[in-house]
Amino acid sequence: MSKVERVKLAKGLEISRAITGLWQIADMEKDGKTLDPVATSKFMEPYVIAGFNTFDMADHYGSAEIIAGHFQKSSPIARDTHMLTKWVPKPGPVSREEVRAAVQERLTRLQTTKVDLLQYHAWSFSNPFWLDTLIYLQELQEEGLIGALGTTNFDTAHLRIAKSVGVNIVTNQISYSLVDRRGSGAMAEYCDEAGIKILAYGTLCGGFISNKWLGKSEPTGEQLSNWSLMKYKRFIDAAGGWERFQHVLTEVNAVAEETGRSISTIASKYQLTRKAVGSVIIGARLGQSAHIEDAASLFTFDLSGSQIMRITKAISALDPIPGDCGDEYRKPPYLTASGDLSHHLEDFPAVYQVTHKGERSYIDSGTTWESLAGYSRAFRVGDRIFVSGTTATHGSLSVGANDPIAQTHFVIDKIEASIESLGGKLADVVRSRIYVNDLKYWEPIARVHGERFAEIRPANTMVKANLIGDEYMVEIEVEAIIQ
Repeated sequence: MSKVERVKLAKGLEISRAITGLWQIADMEKDGKTLDPVATSKFMEPYVIAGFNTFDMADHYGSAEIIAGHFQKSSPIARDTHMLTKWVPKPGPVSREEVRAAVQERLTRLQTTKVDLLQYHAWSFSNPFWLDTLIYLQELQEEGLIGALGTTNFDTAHLRIAKSVGVNIVTNQISYSLVDRRGSGAMAEYCDEAGIKILAYGTLCGGFISNKWLGKSEPTGEQLSNWSLMKYKRFIDAAGGWERFQHVLTEVNAVAEETGRSISTIASKYQLTRKAVGSVIIGARLGQSAHIEDAASLFTFDLSGSQIMRITKAISALDPIPGDCGDEYRKPPYLTASGDLSHHLEDFPAVYQVTHKGERSYIDSGTTWESLAGYSRAFRVGDRIFVSGTTATHGSLSVGANDPIAQTHFVIDKIEASIESLGGKLADVVRSRIYVNDLKYWEPIARVHGERFAEIRPANTMVKANLIGDEYMVEIEVEAIIQ
């Protein structure tokens, strides 16, 4: 059998480049039944024997962590395994105590004293408390409760922001496949620059990228028998539909026949050739379907340059999935199993508390400047919202030092949170004013504004100004009219 390739994420953490994903445990338990953790854990042994010693799970993947914990505790071959998990809290502020409790729950379920890689998901970036959470997690890493920190479904901008305040993120787990190519471009470039490895999930689109679906008619209704199929059918539709997807399968199958491999193996191998990709995650239904031989064959051949070019050409005919990585969980179109967030969340709380005085309303963000100078972060009168000059400050923390891109994104996040707290949305902005401290930064700042306001197109002015505070490269104020 082939030797499974490995990639180093951090000191003492070297994982397999094909990770066994346990998300389908939740689907296997969705009818209210719970898998026997002792019996099910035994199905993990063949993966480890074959060299696949890395498993990926999450707090919401049913009893996946509990099953993995039983395996770690009882199996004699579990000593050298790596268990990667995720924490996906509800939106809103989180205290140090709550973060510690969440990590302790992961430790208890996994029956271990240290989580090898803890990956964090944030539902909303307009709520700045996601940054607090990462800082608290890093404190627990320094205590030894966490081996390494990762993120899941983060976009490029917010990876930059986290790194800019010193959070040592080593991985970002994202949807990345022949159908969903958002992991290339800006994401791959930044991860490569920052030393972050992409962990690619959805590489087989829930099983659609396989010989099973080659030449088959478009599935509907009961043919979409599990959450993964429902979810990734939405991705295929967003990429241009079933006919164009079939063209990609046909071209990939030609390469598969040349190499004596399956379509699934070729698709996973292609992702492993992409910039910054550390590993692909291959889902398993423990006790039902293993796919170990297919996974092992990933490391017995290489794709030629011409084969890679043919696959690249074939997928270029697909429409790009809109937005950046993770946007399917934050903005329409919601490419989830249900097509919205109804099976994930009930609501999003307002970021800032609103104070009402007659027909006027205002919010404060808690920075020292507001109380010192006697002003509001944002003020609403009637259908108009005025947001004060906003810098990249969160409490006492200065965000984005020496990184104008990260700093500008964080400023616009704060503006968005302010407007949302007062009943509006970023799309309601009609005027923005940008103040830059040094003209050498004007272009990256302008490009971020262009990215965030691309569909809004407010009136805008950029001015060079001597900003108060040497750490600030940009300050932005806006006016909005609620539609």
